[in-house]
Amino acid sequence: MSSILLESPSVTQLNSPVIRRLSNGLTIIAEQMPIDAVNLSLWLKVGSVVEPDAINGMAHYLEHMVFKGTPKIQCGEFERLIEERGAVTNAATSHDYTQYYITTAPQDFRDLAPLQIELVINPSIQDEAFERERPVILEEIRRSQDNPRRRTFYRSMEMAFERLPYRRTVLGPAAVIEQLTAQQMRDFHARWYHPGSITAVAVGNLPAERLIEIVADGFHQAEENRRRVWGLEATYHREIAHQTTNPAPEPPFQTINRADYLDDTLQQARLVMSWRVPGMIDLSQTYALDILASILGRGHTARLIRDLREERRLVTSLSISNMTYGHQGVFYITAQLSVEHIAEVEAAIAQHIKLLCTEPVTELELRRIRNQVANRYIFSNETPSDRAGLYGYYQAITGDLAHALNYPGHIQSLQAADLQAAAQRYLSPTAYGVMTVRPGE
Repeated sequence: MSSILLESPSVTQLNSPVIRRLSNGLTIIAEQMPIDAVNLSLWLKVGSVVEPDAINGMAHYLEHMVFKGTPKIQCGEFERLIEERGAVTNAATSHDYTQYYITTAPQDFRDLAPLQIELVINPSIQDEAFERERPVILEEIRRSQDNPRRRTFYRSMEMAFERLPYRRTVLGPAAVIEQLTAQQMRDFHARWYHPGSITAVAVGNLPAERLIEIVADGFHQAEENRRRVWGLEATYHREIAHQTTNPAPEPPFQTINRADYLDDTLQQARLVMSWRVPGMIDLSQTYALDILASILGRGHTARLIRDLREERRLVTSLSISNMTYGHQGVFYITAQLSVEHIAEVEAAIAQHIKLLCTEPVTELELRRIRNQVANRYIFSNETPSDRAGLYGYYQAITGDLAHALNYPGHIQSLQAADLQAAAQRYLSPTAYGVMTVRPGE
């Protein structure tokens, strides 16, 4: 096994995680933190992007089934033990990853962490339990489709991407979920869920070496259980590099691409404007776009907020974000507004984008964003779960924890000329995707 202690000059006093890579392919990140809790987060670079269309939704469905027990843990036993100890557990699935986590008291970590690991590595995925869970998944899909905000977002992703799997929902379509089988899920789990695809992050009030020992022992026992039950060799992690795909990003919009919808449930219209921008595979190109999104939309003094909401009152709400997915990102602006203001607001947003391309941002704006980023980084490091999430996300998606530690430094180093160059390269005022959703008549 190998061990790495990472330090960054700007955050040495705040963060001191240790990375340990085991011979079975597992990556463990551990850090002692003087707060009386311990969080274990298991991150897999396995989300809906690895699914063929025929099983879209499988990764999320599997997330549910992981909690239905193993050959060693009866269904419901894990939850009972969690509640008895006052611990917390949950999970989440996205396009690019799946995360499972548990937060316990330090004295309970030795007992509860191996149970979470066992669930992830050895879920039973029994036919009967699989069928019982299917209506739950279908109801979750139905609720998401009944939510106007989610409907708008799903439609906007279909506009933003023509072929990349980010255009699909993580939940998958009901028609696909209705046809999935338990054996397909067992095959999916066997292919993707193994130590070589997992980053385990343990942060809390135990020594880092003790955290590493508990996690490593938990995975060793889970692999032994796996071999005893299914006879599988623990060499599968070496195959993961041949199973992942890296689809090429889609080209920027060359013109203004429009999509229009009617929605009888809306009281006000929605306007979404989007640009295809770099993703995590080109991380160095995303920092300037993060700053530009903040200049336009973070806080009452941000350009679009001040202009369109506070002064001209053309919108009732406005959100701007640089959404950085694994293979590609989306610079995303969405507004809620009256139908009669749609054209005026689109033109105003395009004008603000043009200004970013033609005029450097002010030093005052840049200083404000630098302060925001520095403080948000400190605030997002306050709990074990905060740090485990930060470390796990960057290590799982990029394979390099240094990106998590060095983010504030990258932001602080950017100058007005860097931001203007990024706007000119990626944010055209005359080529973007725009979607409107109008209330039904």
